[in-house]
Amino acid sequence: MSSTATEKKVTSAITHRQIFEGHTEGVLGAVHLPGGQRIITCSIDGSLRVWNSKSGKQIGHDWRDGDSEVVTIALSPDGKKVASGSHDGAVRLWDIDTCKVVKKWTGHTDEVWSVCWSRDGRRVLSGSIDGNARQWEVESGETMPEPIENIFASIETGHKRVWAVVYSPDTTLIATGGYDGRDECSIKIWDAKTGKLVATLKGHTGTVWCLAWTKDGKTLISGSSDCSIRTWNTTNWQQTAVLNDHTGGVYGIAISPNDRILASVSDDKTARLWNLDNGQPISSPLQHADEVNCVSFSAGGKRLATGCDDKNAYIWVIAAILQEAGLDDLLADPKVS
Repeated sequence: MSSTATEKKVTSAITHRQIFEGHTEGVLGAVHLPGGQRIITCSIDGSLRVWNSKSGKQIGHDWRDGDSEVVTIALSPDGKKVASGSHDGAVRLWDIDTCKVVKKWTGHTDEVWSVCWSRDGRRVLSGSIDGNARQWEVESGETMPEPIENIFASIETGHKRVWAVVYSPDTTLIATGGYDGRDECSIKIWDAKTGKLVATLKGHTGTVWCLAWTKDGKTLISGSSDCSIRTWNTTNWQQTAVLNDHTGGVYGIAISPNDRILASVSDDKTARLWNLDNGQPISSPLQHADEVNCVSFSAGGKRLATGCDDKNAYIWVIAAILQEAGLDDLLADPKVS
């Protein structure tokens, strides 16, 4: 009896809390919206969709602008807009209230697979398999308190394909990752203002699919088709750890709001949680029916959203998983004793 009860408890902790069904192709982006009641997803089916987090039901109609596959999305810091990247090479800015495109940026000559907002919400960074990273100035409806400094609009990265881009927390640096050719797959660090190369990080032996920066700016994390996740010290740009538990390429990573938990997703059909305090995995893998493409934490870090090639998105309860693992303290702010 006690063994059965334990098994049920473990199962409940690592089973998704909600499923979102409706996309007709794989889900490549899933982001929590402010308030904790909704998520937004994007798909190869060319749509963005908003969902009720509790019921799993779609809210309103699909968001569409043409038929191009939408492969990446990012929420603005103020929670009012979403930037998306598509196969047609355009970067679109969507208003969450109106569900409409308010700006469309063109300049990339091939698919845009990564977008990122600056912390102040005044710029969007995009990366494309045309090998370039671009910065776009976001016009607000109000007069800016001061003009944005001249920025280097486009960076020819030297990657044959750029799959991942991310700003440093202070927006002074840009990290790019992708495929360089043959067995060379580097991460490059750029000065966001001048576009000059600051450092090249080598270690991955496969395409770098994803990048994430801790909020304190001290650590850059990367995921690759070589099945590894690597952490890098941003003071000297040296590799500090390699996480090797995935058995397939790592497609997406996300860091919890308190910088203590890393989530990763892979084509091995799992999502994994990692304790960034010691680099150890947390719990068993979160199993999916197909390759997992994307992952994001809720604002409080208590829930996780994943998007899968099975055409669905999922929400997982982090608190339950941590409780089962005896690691409830990982949701706390490390600065609070």
